Amino acid sequence: MAKFNQLFKYRFSPVLLAALLLCVVSLLTRIVLLLFSNHDIDWTVANILKIFLVGFLYDLAAASFACIPLIIYLWVLPSKWYRRKTNGILIFIYFFIIVLTLIFNAISEWFFWEEFSVRYNFIAVDYLVYTTEVIGNIRQSYPINTILIIIIALTSVAVFMLRKLIWPVNYVDSKFKNRSLTALVLLIIPIVVYFGLSHKWKYQSSNQYVNELSGNGMYDFGFAFWNNQLDYNTFYKTLPLPKVESIIKKIYNQETGSNNNHYRYTTRMVNESKPENRMNVVLISVESLSAEFLGSFGNTQHITPELDTLAKSGILFTNLYASGTRTVRGLEALSLCIPPTPGQSIVKRPDNKNLFTLGSIFRSKGYNSHFIYGGYGYFDNMSEFFSQNGYKVTDRNALKDSEVHYSNIWGVADEDLFTLSIRELDEDFKHKKPFFAQIMTVSNHRPYTYPEGRIDIPSKISREGAVKYTDYAIGKFIKDARKKPWFSNTLFVIVADHCASSAGKVQLPVDKYHIPMIFYAPAHIAPSKFEKLTAQLDIGPTILGYLNFSYKSKFFGHNVFKMKDDEQRAFISTYQSLGYLHNGKLMVLNPNRKLGTFKPDFKTGTAIKTADDEKLTNEAISYYQMAAYLYQKGLYQQEK
Repeated sequence: MAKFNQLFKYRFSPVLLAALLLCVVSLLTRIVLLLFSNHDIDWTVANILKIFLVGFLYDLAAASFACIPLIIYLWVLPSKWYRRKTNGILIFIYFFIIVLTLIFNAISEWFFWEEFSVRYNFIAVDYLVYTTEVIGNIRQSYPINTILIIIIALTSVAVFMLRKLIWPVNYVDSKFKNRSLTALVLLIIPIVVYFGLSHKWKYQSSNQYVNELSGNGMYDFGFAFWNNQLDYNTFYKTLPLPKVESIIKKIYNQETGSNNNHYRYTTRMVNESKPENRMNVVLISVESLSAEFLGSFGNTQHITPELDTLAKSGILFTNLYASGTRTVRGLEALSLCIPPTPGQSIVKRPDNKNLFTLGSIFRSKGYNSHFIYGGYGYFDNMSEFFSQNGYKVTDRNALKDSEVHYSNIWGVADEDLFTLSIRELDEDFKHKKPFFAQIMTVSNHRPYTYPEGRIDIPSKISREGAVKYTDYAIGKFIKDARKKPWFSNTLFVIVADHCASSAGKVQLPVDKYHIPMIFYAPAHIAPSKFEKLTAQLDIGPTILGYLNFSYKSKFFGHNVFKMKDDEQRAFISTYQSLGYLHNGKLMVLNPNRKLGTFKPDFKTGTAIKTADDEKLTNEAISYYQMAAYLYQKGLYQQEK
């Protein structure tokens, strides 16, 4: 112990202590997350060694960056000032902040892991932009004041116990020349880490939990911060553009049954022989509604009685898959009908105005196109995106305080959102305008709060309660709409934006992308089930196809009602892994031009590596490469 204490009597000893603290807290965090996820881990010696050895490497990397300010301070501070009381106070303040940050980060990682089953990633960085909503959500979801008091108390105890190591009585100083050499060596380490350490080193296991536990949350956060945009051509497997165009054109020529060679890329004419069926359309995008919540898909909790009733009265799509794991991905798929491109959703990117959207098609047909949202439209750039792409945007600002029964940080209760929606649709009907309205719900989101007395599960208890409340609100909306003169000529489409959870043992667990959809129009639709594989980006063209609309299309989606069996496919993704489902196989494209073919289990989400299929590989690359190309080159714009 005496020899150990001797290590902390030198000028740069605080750097060693800070690094040790970071590594110890990171180790404890890793152990806790490992135990929490024990049922999902493949418990092999190789995996456990990987989790802790590779994890320790990333812990050291994070420490090398975190210590840079301290190294510079200890380097430049003159010896005559070092032993002064003022410096001692500053050193103690520094370590108080360090310990506080480490404990706070560990607790934050726990909550992030509980929600997403991953280390900090693109989502965590994204949340920094919307501090009002995110901090508000945290305050409403957790006893934050109690947590902060506990963190401060633990920090105070830790700093007191470490006081002799932080500020030793016996101190060995070094001359400026000697400490300059030490400082330069210490500062070279993060430079070597920055250029030499690869973020992909943790992705060596087929078990996604093992890969995530092998990382370090702080290091992963920094990586995500600096790499929040991924250029497809730089990071992913590509084909020559002429070959990509040839593959894509063949796919869409097959869809239309005609030769569209005078058009480029995905552009083609969609021609319907029947007269237009000019129904109103209400597209309800439901927050985090996994298929597994519905009784129609086998759930026995009876939390979706209204949706199950609608499913029995309309067309229930049983084999639909979401494009991504966040609302902006769902909004992107529903409005742009384009495969997910790596990095940020197009909804939040620059240069996303005047794009070819579902709303713009309806407008060209004389409809009023709406995007109606229960929160503030600035969140996730919704107002800016939809208002610049063919939609009229209405958010909670349009409601008076007296009209709001309940609200949380994400927005008003769904019943109030639907009241607002009916008011907007009534106005269109009054002015004899057909309408297309995309309505985005918010209540099925942590902190899972809603007005009391609506359902038999108290507010803020569980996700199941939030699901049942949203179900109640949708049922109430349909009942209220049934009293309106426009109801009999309206198609209601109810679909999820994404699933409630995206966690799984593999990179892209297909069961975590399975979402429900219902087409409901009792005067027009007979009850049935549609069981063909359907992508979320197919929804827009399918709605237009149901209405017999002829139009010039750029959409990547198909009208699935006319889809041949061999045309079934779907797209699933994270912000960097791009999946293509076709013929019972899953092709996954990853950065560093990696790709793999898997045989997925659609019930459990697991997947077995299988032999590559050249046709499948080329199709997957072509879809994603073309989507990125059209957006980057400004070729997915609405034509004037």
